[in-house]
Amino acid sequence: MIKKTLTLAALAVVATAGAAEARDQIRIVGSSTVYPFSTTVAENFGKTTDFKTPVIESTGSGGGLKLFCAGVGTEHPDMTNSSRRIKKSEVETCAKNGVTDITEVKIGFDGIVLANGKNAPLFNLNKGQIFQALAKEVPVDGKWVANPYKSWSDIDASLPAEEIEVLGPPPTSGTRDAFVELVMEEGCLELPACAELKKADADKFKQVFGSMREDGAFIEAGENDNLIVQKLDANPLALGIFGFSFLDQNSDKIQGSNIEGVSPTFEAIASGEYKVSRPLFFYIKDAHVGTIPGIKEYVAEFTADKAWGPEGYLADKGLIPLPDDMRAEMAKQAADLAPLSL
Repeated sequence: MIKKTLTLAALAVVATAGAAEARDQIRIVGSSTVYPFSTTVAENFGKTTDFKTPVIESTGSGGGLKLFCAGVGTEHPDMTNSSRRIKKSEVETCAKNGVTDITEVKIGFDGIVLANGKNAPLFNLNKGQIFQALAKEVPVDGKWVANPYKSWSDIDASLPAEEIEVLGPPPTSGTRDAFVELVMEEGCLELPACAELKKADADKFKQVFGSMREDGAFIEAGENDNLIVQKLDANPLALGIFGFSFLDQNSDKIQGSNIEGVSPTFEAIASGEYKVSRPLFFYIKDAHVGTIPGIKEYVAEFTADKAWGPEGYLADKGLIPLPDDMRAEMAKQAADLAPLSL
């Protein structure tokens, strides 16, 4: 009798655990840049279908891909958003953990902006100046030294005589990855000493353009871009690094700096005139489709012209749409759950 009672109790525990693991709501993690687009789609999806509104967490692109690649099963997320493309090393991690069937969907483009409060002077910067303001090491009199610049005017007399203070994303962020590639690397190469370093020592070159200063001039502000916006509103002389969509949604409080003489506008990013821009993605864990209800339907909502098209509701949120032919190709790729190809 005691043995039978124990067996029944054990079965009850298993049954309870199974019920806890069952999930009828899509779970999405990842990029803070893609987050506002994903949540807008999720809200519309929840209102217009019989499915529950997906739960979305802003974890950063790298953090999201780490969670996504951790395994298959209801304890793991179904999708992840990313403001950069998945890396080969991340695909390999996914495969090791049984996540072998992944569909990639490019959703549009976004600009990376340096913005400050509207009550402060508008910055006009080039990439070389930005590199000199934020790099941990810079060339001075032919030597690489710890960054000595305290004010923007120390770099160039035409810049404001204001203390350098820039709030930016952490290393787990796709925005940080893209900023390093599109601004810090290219800005470094505008300096003769850096171009010479690339030829002489490629590893040192990567270290130089990839390392941000740690003396308080650059402040890692976490994955919450809304928090950066709030801090800029409180301190107009500081600059913040984030996606164009946050500038677009807060244009009453902040202004985007001109980079290489071009203002970060929807039109300039869409045309390619504003050079600090990157594609945005989401990734689907195909093994969860059919197990977690609503994934295909959520993806269909996201990839409908009413959402991501030129006149869609995501354009109102700051998403720069893909060209028509690419959008059609991506919509088909998403609907077919086409396997990822790097």
